[in-house]
Amino acid sequence: MDRLRRIWENPEQILLHIGLNTGMTFVDVGYGSGFFSIPAAEIVGPSGKVISVDINSKAIALLNASAKVKELRNVEAIVGKAENTVPCSECGDIVFFGTVLHDFEDPKQVLSNARKILKPNGLLVDLDWKKERGVIGPPLSIRFDKNFAAQMITEQGFEIVSSKDLSGFYYIIKAILKKNDKSKT
Repeated sequence: MDRLRRIWENPEQILLHIGLNTGMTFVDVGYGSGFFSIPAAEIVGPSGKVISVDINSKAIALLNASAKVKELRNVEAIVGKAENTVPCSECGDIVFFGTVLHDFEDPKQVLSNARKILKPNGLLVDLDWKKERGVIGPPLSIRFDKNFAAQMITEQGFEIVSSKDLSGFYYIIKAILKKNDKSKT
């Protein structure tokens, strides 16, 4: 599946576009098999860290196996429900949702958890499917419209810094913690 997915989505290009760099801590929420986590681990290098959270233990096992094959020692894989899992406090330079925000039972709680995970100057990134008919992707009925996703993100204490369409299938929203909102609850 990942080889096919690479036809329409380049994880390295997306990660560099969002500003991922050597030494950063990247928290990948909801995609444990490693489509973004493995390239992120290569980009952040040994001085950085990737924390990947997924509810699917088989996906996490695939991520661990891929990291081992590539001799990446900077990947921490955690099996857990995103609504209940805060892997660290104020540790993340980037909290990333790669085409998954619409899949969570309680996306608002997941976004609230992201506030706790991010460093004060960290970046939340939501890469998701446009709410348009297409030949790939989830059913249209479960996709979030870009404006709806942006509203949900701002309601959870974030300030949108950019929102734009990527390719024919996706949009990407980048957000930071609101400056006047010191609360992490």
